[in-house]
Amino acid sequence: MKALCWQGKNSVSVEQVPDPTILDPKDAVIKITSTAICGSDLHLYDGYQPTMKKGDILGHENMGEVVEIGKSVKNLKVGDRVVVPFVIACGHCFFCQKGLFSCCDTTNPNAEIARKAMGHSPAGLFGFSHMLGGFSGGQAQFLRVPYADVGPIKIEDDSLRDEQVLFLSDIFPTGYMAAENCDIESGDTVAIWGAGPVGQFAVKSAQMLGAERVIVIDNVLERLALAASASHAETINFDKDDVYDRLMEMTKGRGPDRCIDAVGCEAHPGATVDGVIDAVKTTTGLATDRVHVLRQAIMACRKAGSISIPGVYVGAGDKIPIGAMMNKGLTIKTGQTHMQAYMRPLLKKIQDGEIDPSFIVTHPMPLDDAPKGYEMFKNKTDNCIKVVLKPNS
Repeated sequence: MKALCWQGKNSVSVEQVPDPTILDPKDAVIKITSTAICGSDLHLYDGYQPTMKKGDILGHENMGEVVEIGKSVKNLKVGDRVVVPFVIACGHCFFCQKGLFSCCDTTNPNAEIARKAMGHSPAGLFGFSHMLGGFSGGQAQFLRVPYADVGPIKIEDDSLRDEQVLFLSDIFPTGYMAAENCDIESGDTVAIWGAGPVGQFAVKSAQMLGAERVIVIDNVLERLALAASASHAETINFDKDDVYDRLMEMTKGRGPDRCIDAVGCEAHPGATVDGVIDAVKTTTGLATDRVHVLRQAIMACRKAGSISIPGVYVGAGDKIPIGAMMNKGLTIKTGQTHMQAYMRPLLKKIQDGEIDPSFIVTHPMPLDDAPKGYEMFKNKTDNCIKVVLKPNS
């Protein structure tokens, strides 16, 4: 089959690789109909995520048609149309039983590597380094899905296009959990750093959960325009305005009630001194994460407010203002998304017409064009906000 393979920093290519097969009775194999390039994929592409190996197949936003199932999979059959969550969960361990699926104790075969880096191992993830399982991703014609009796959900409504349900695999639940983690109250003002795909869904989700105002911070004009047009969000262009000063002006000095860092480890420095220092340190290997956005959110958030961090961080960051965080009484919630808890409820919102996630798609393209898609998405050229790949078209 064809698959998009990681070749090294800033290098991916479409290669011929062996087709996946059933390795465990709980496996399924799906024929990919749609898969997307995620902002988290750029952390791999840019070389920030450790334990990548040449030839690794990327892609964790996947859906398709079941073509083979293991003998223990009873909830799926060949021919089913499914969306596959990026989190691989067993459904039975201590954490899965609590609905904390991204903390699954069972599914990462390389848990010891992750434990040394983080203290404990999270769940295995598709297409996201060997520290997190070494599982092949779905930017390919076919995908092996472990624990297929727990993860994938069937899409039985044929009227729903792939682009309407594909993002149940990651970014819609991620944006929704990010907003939910803020404990939004009716009438709140929510500030969201990052108007990429997760940020766009965080805007929609914050509004669903009762936010009165949503303020989006970015410097990419088409992203800011989409947040304004699709969600009626207020916007701040950090190339033009000091973010802290502007937020204080917009909230009469109180600060936003809730803040969401939808950027993560590759925050752009803008004109700020700390951001420039972060960029230099990560470039020279003196740090692994640019935490400029998190610093800004801590300083801007109102007293006794809350900060949610769906943006991916991979290691350690410098000079986080923990004194401000403690003295202001802030609540911080983070984490990979507990996908299996959100997919079905959010599918119902799509079916009920509360949201059409396809608004985010700007660049559908064949798998052969994926290297071009990565460059376009990374460099934000051609008004690119979201790339969807069609491996079998």
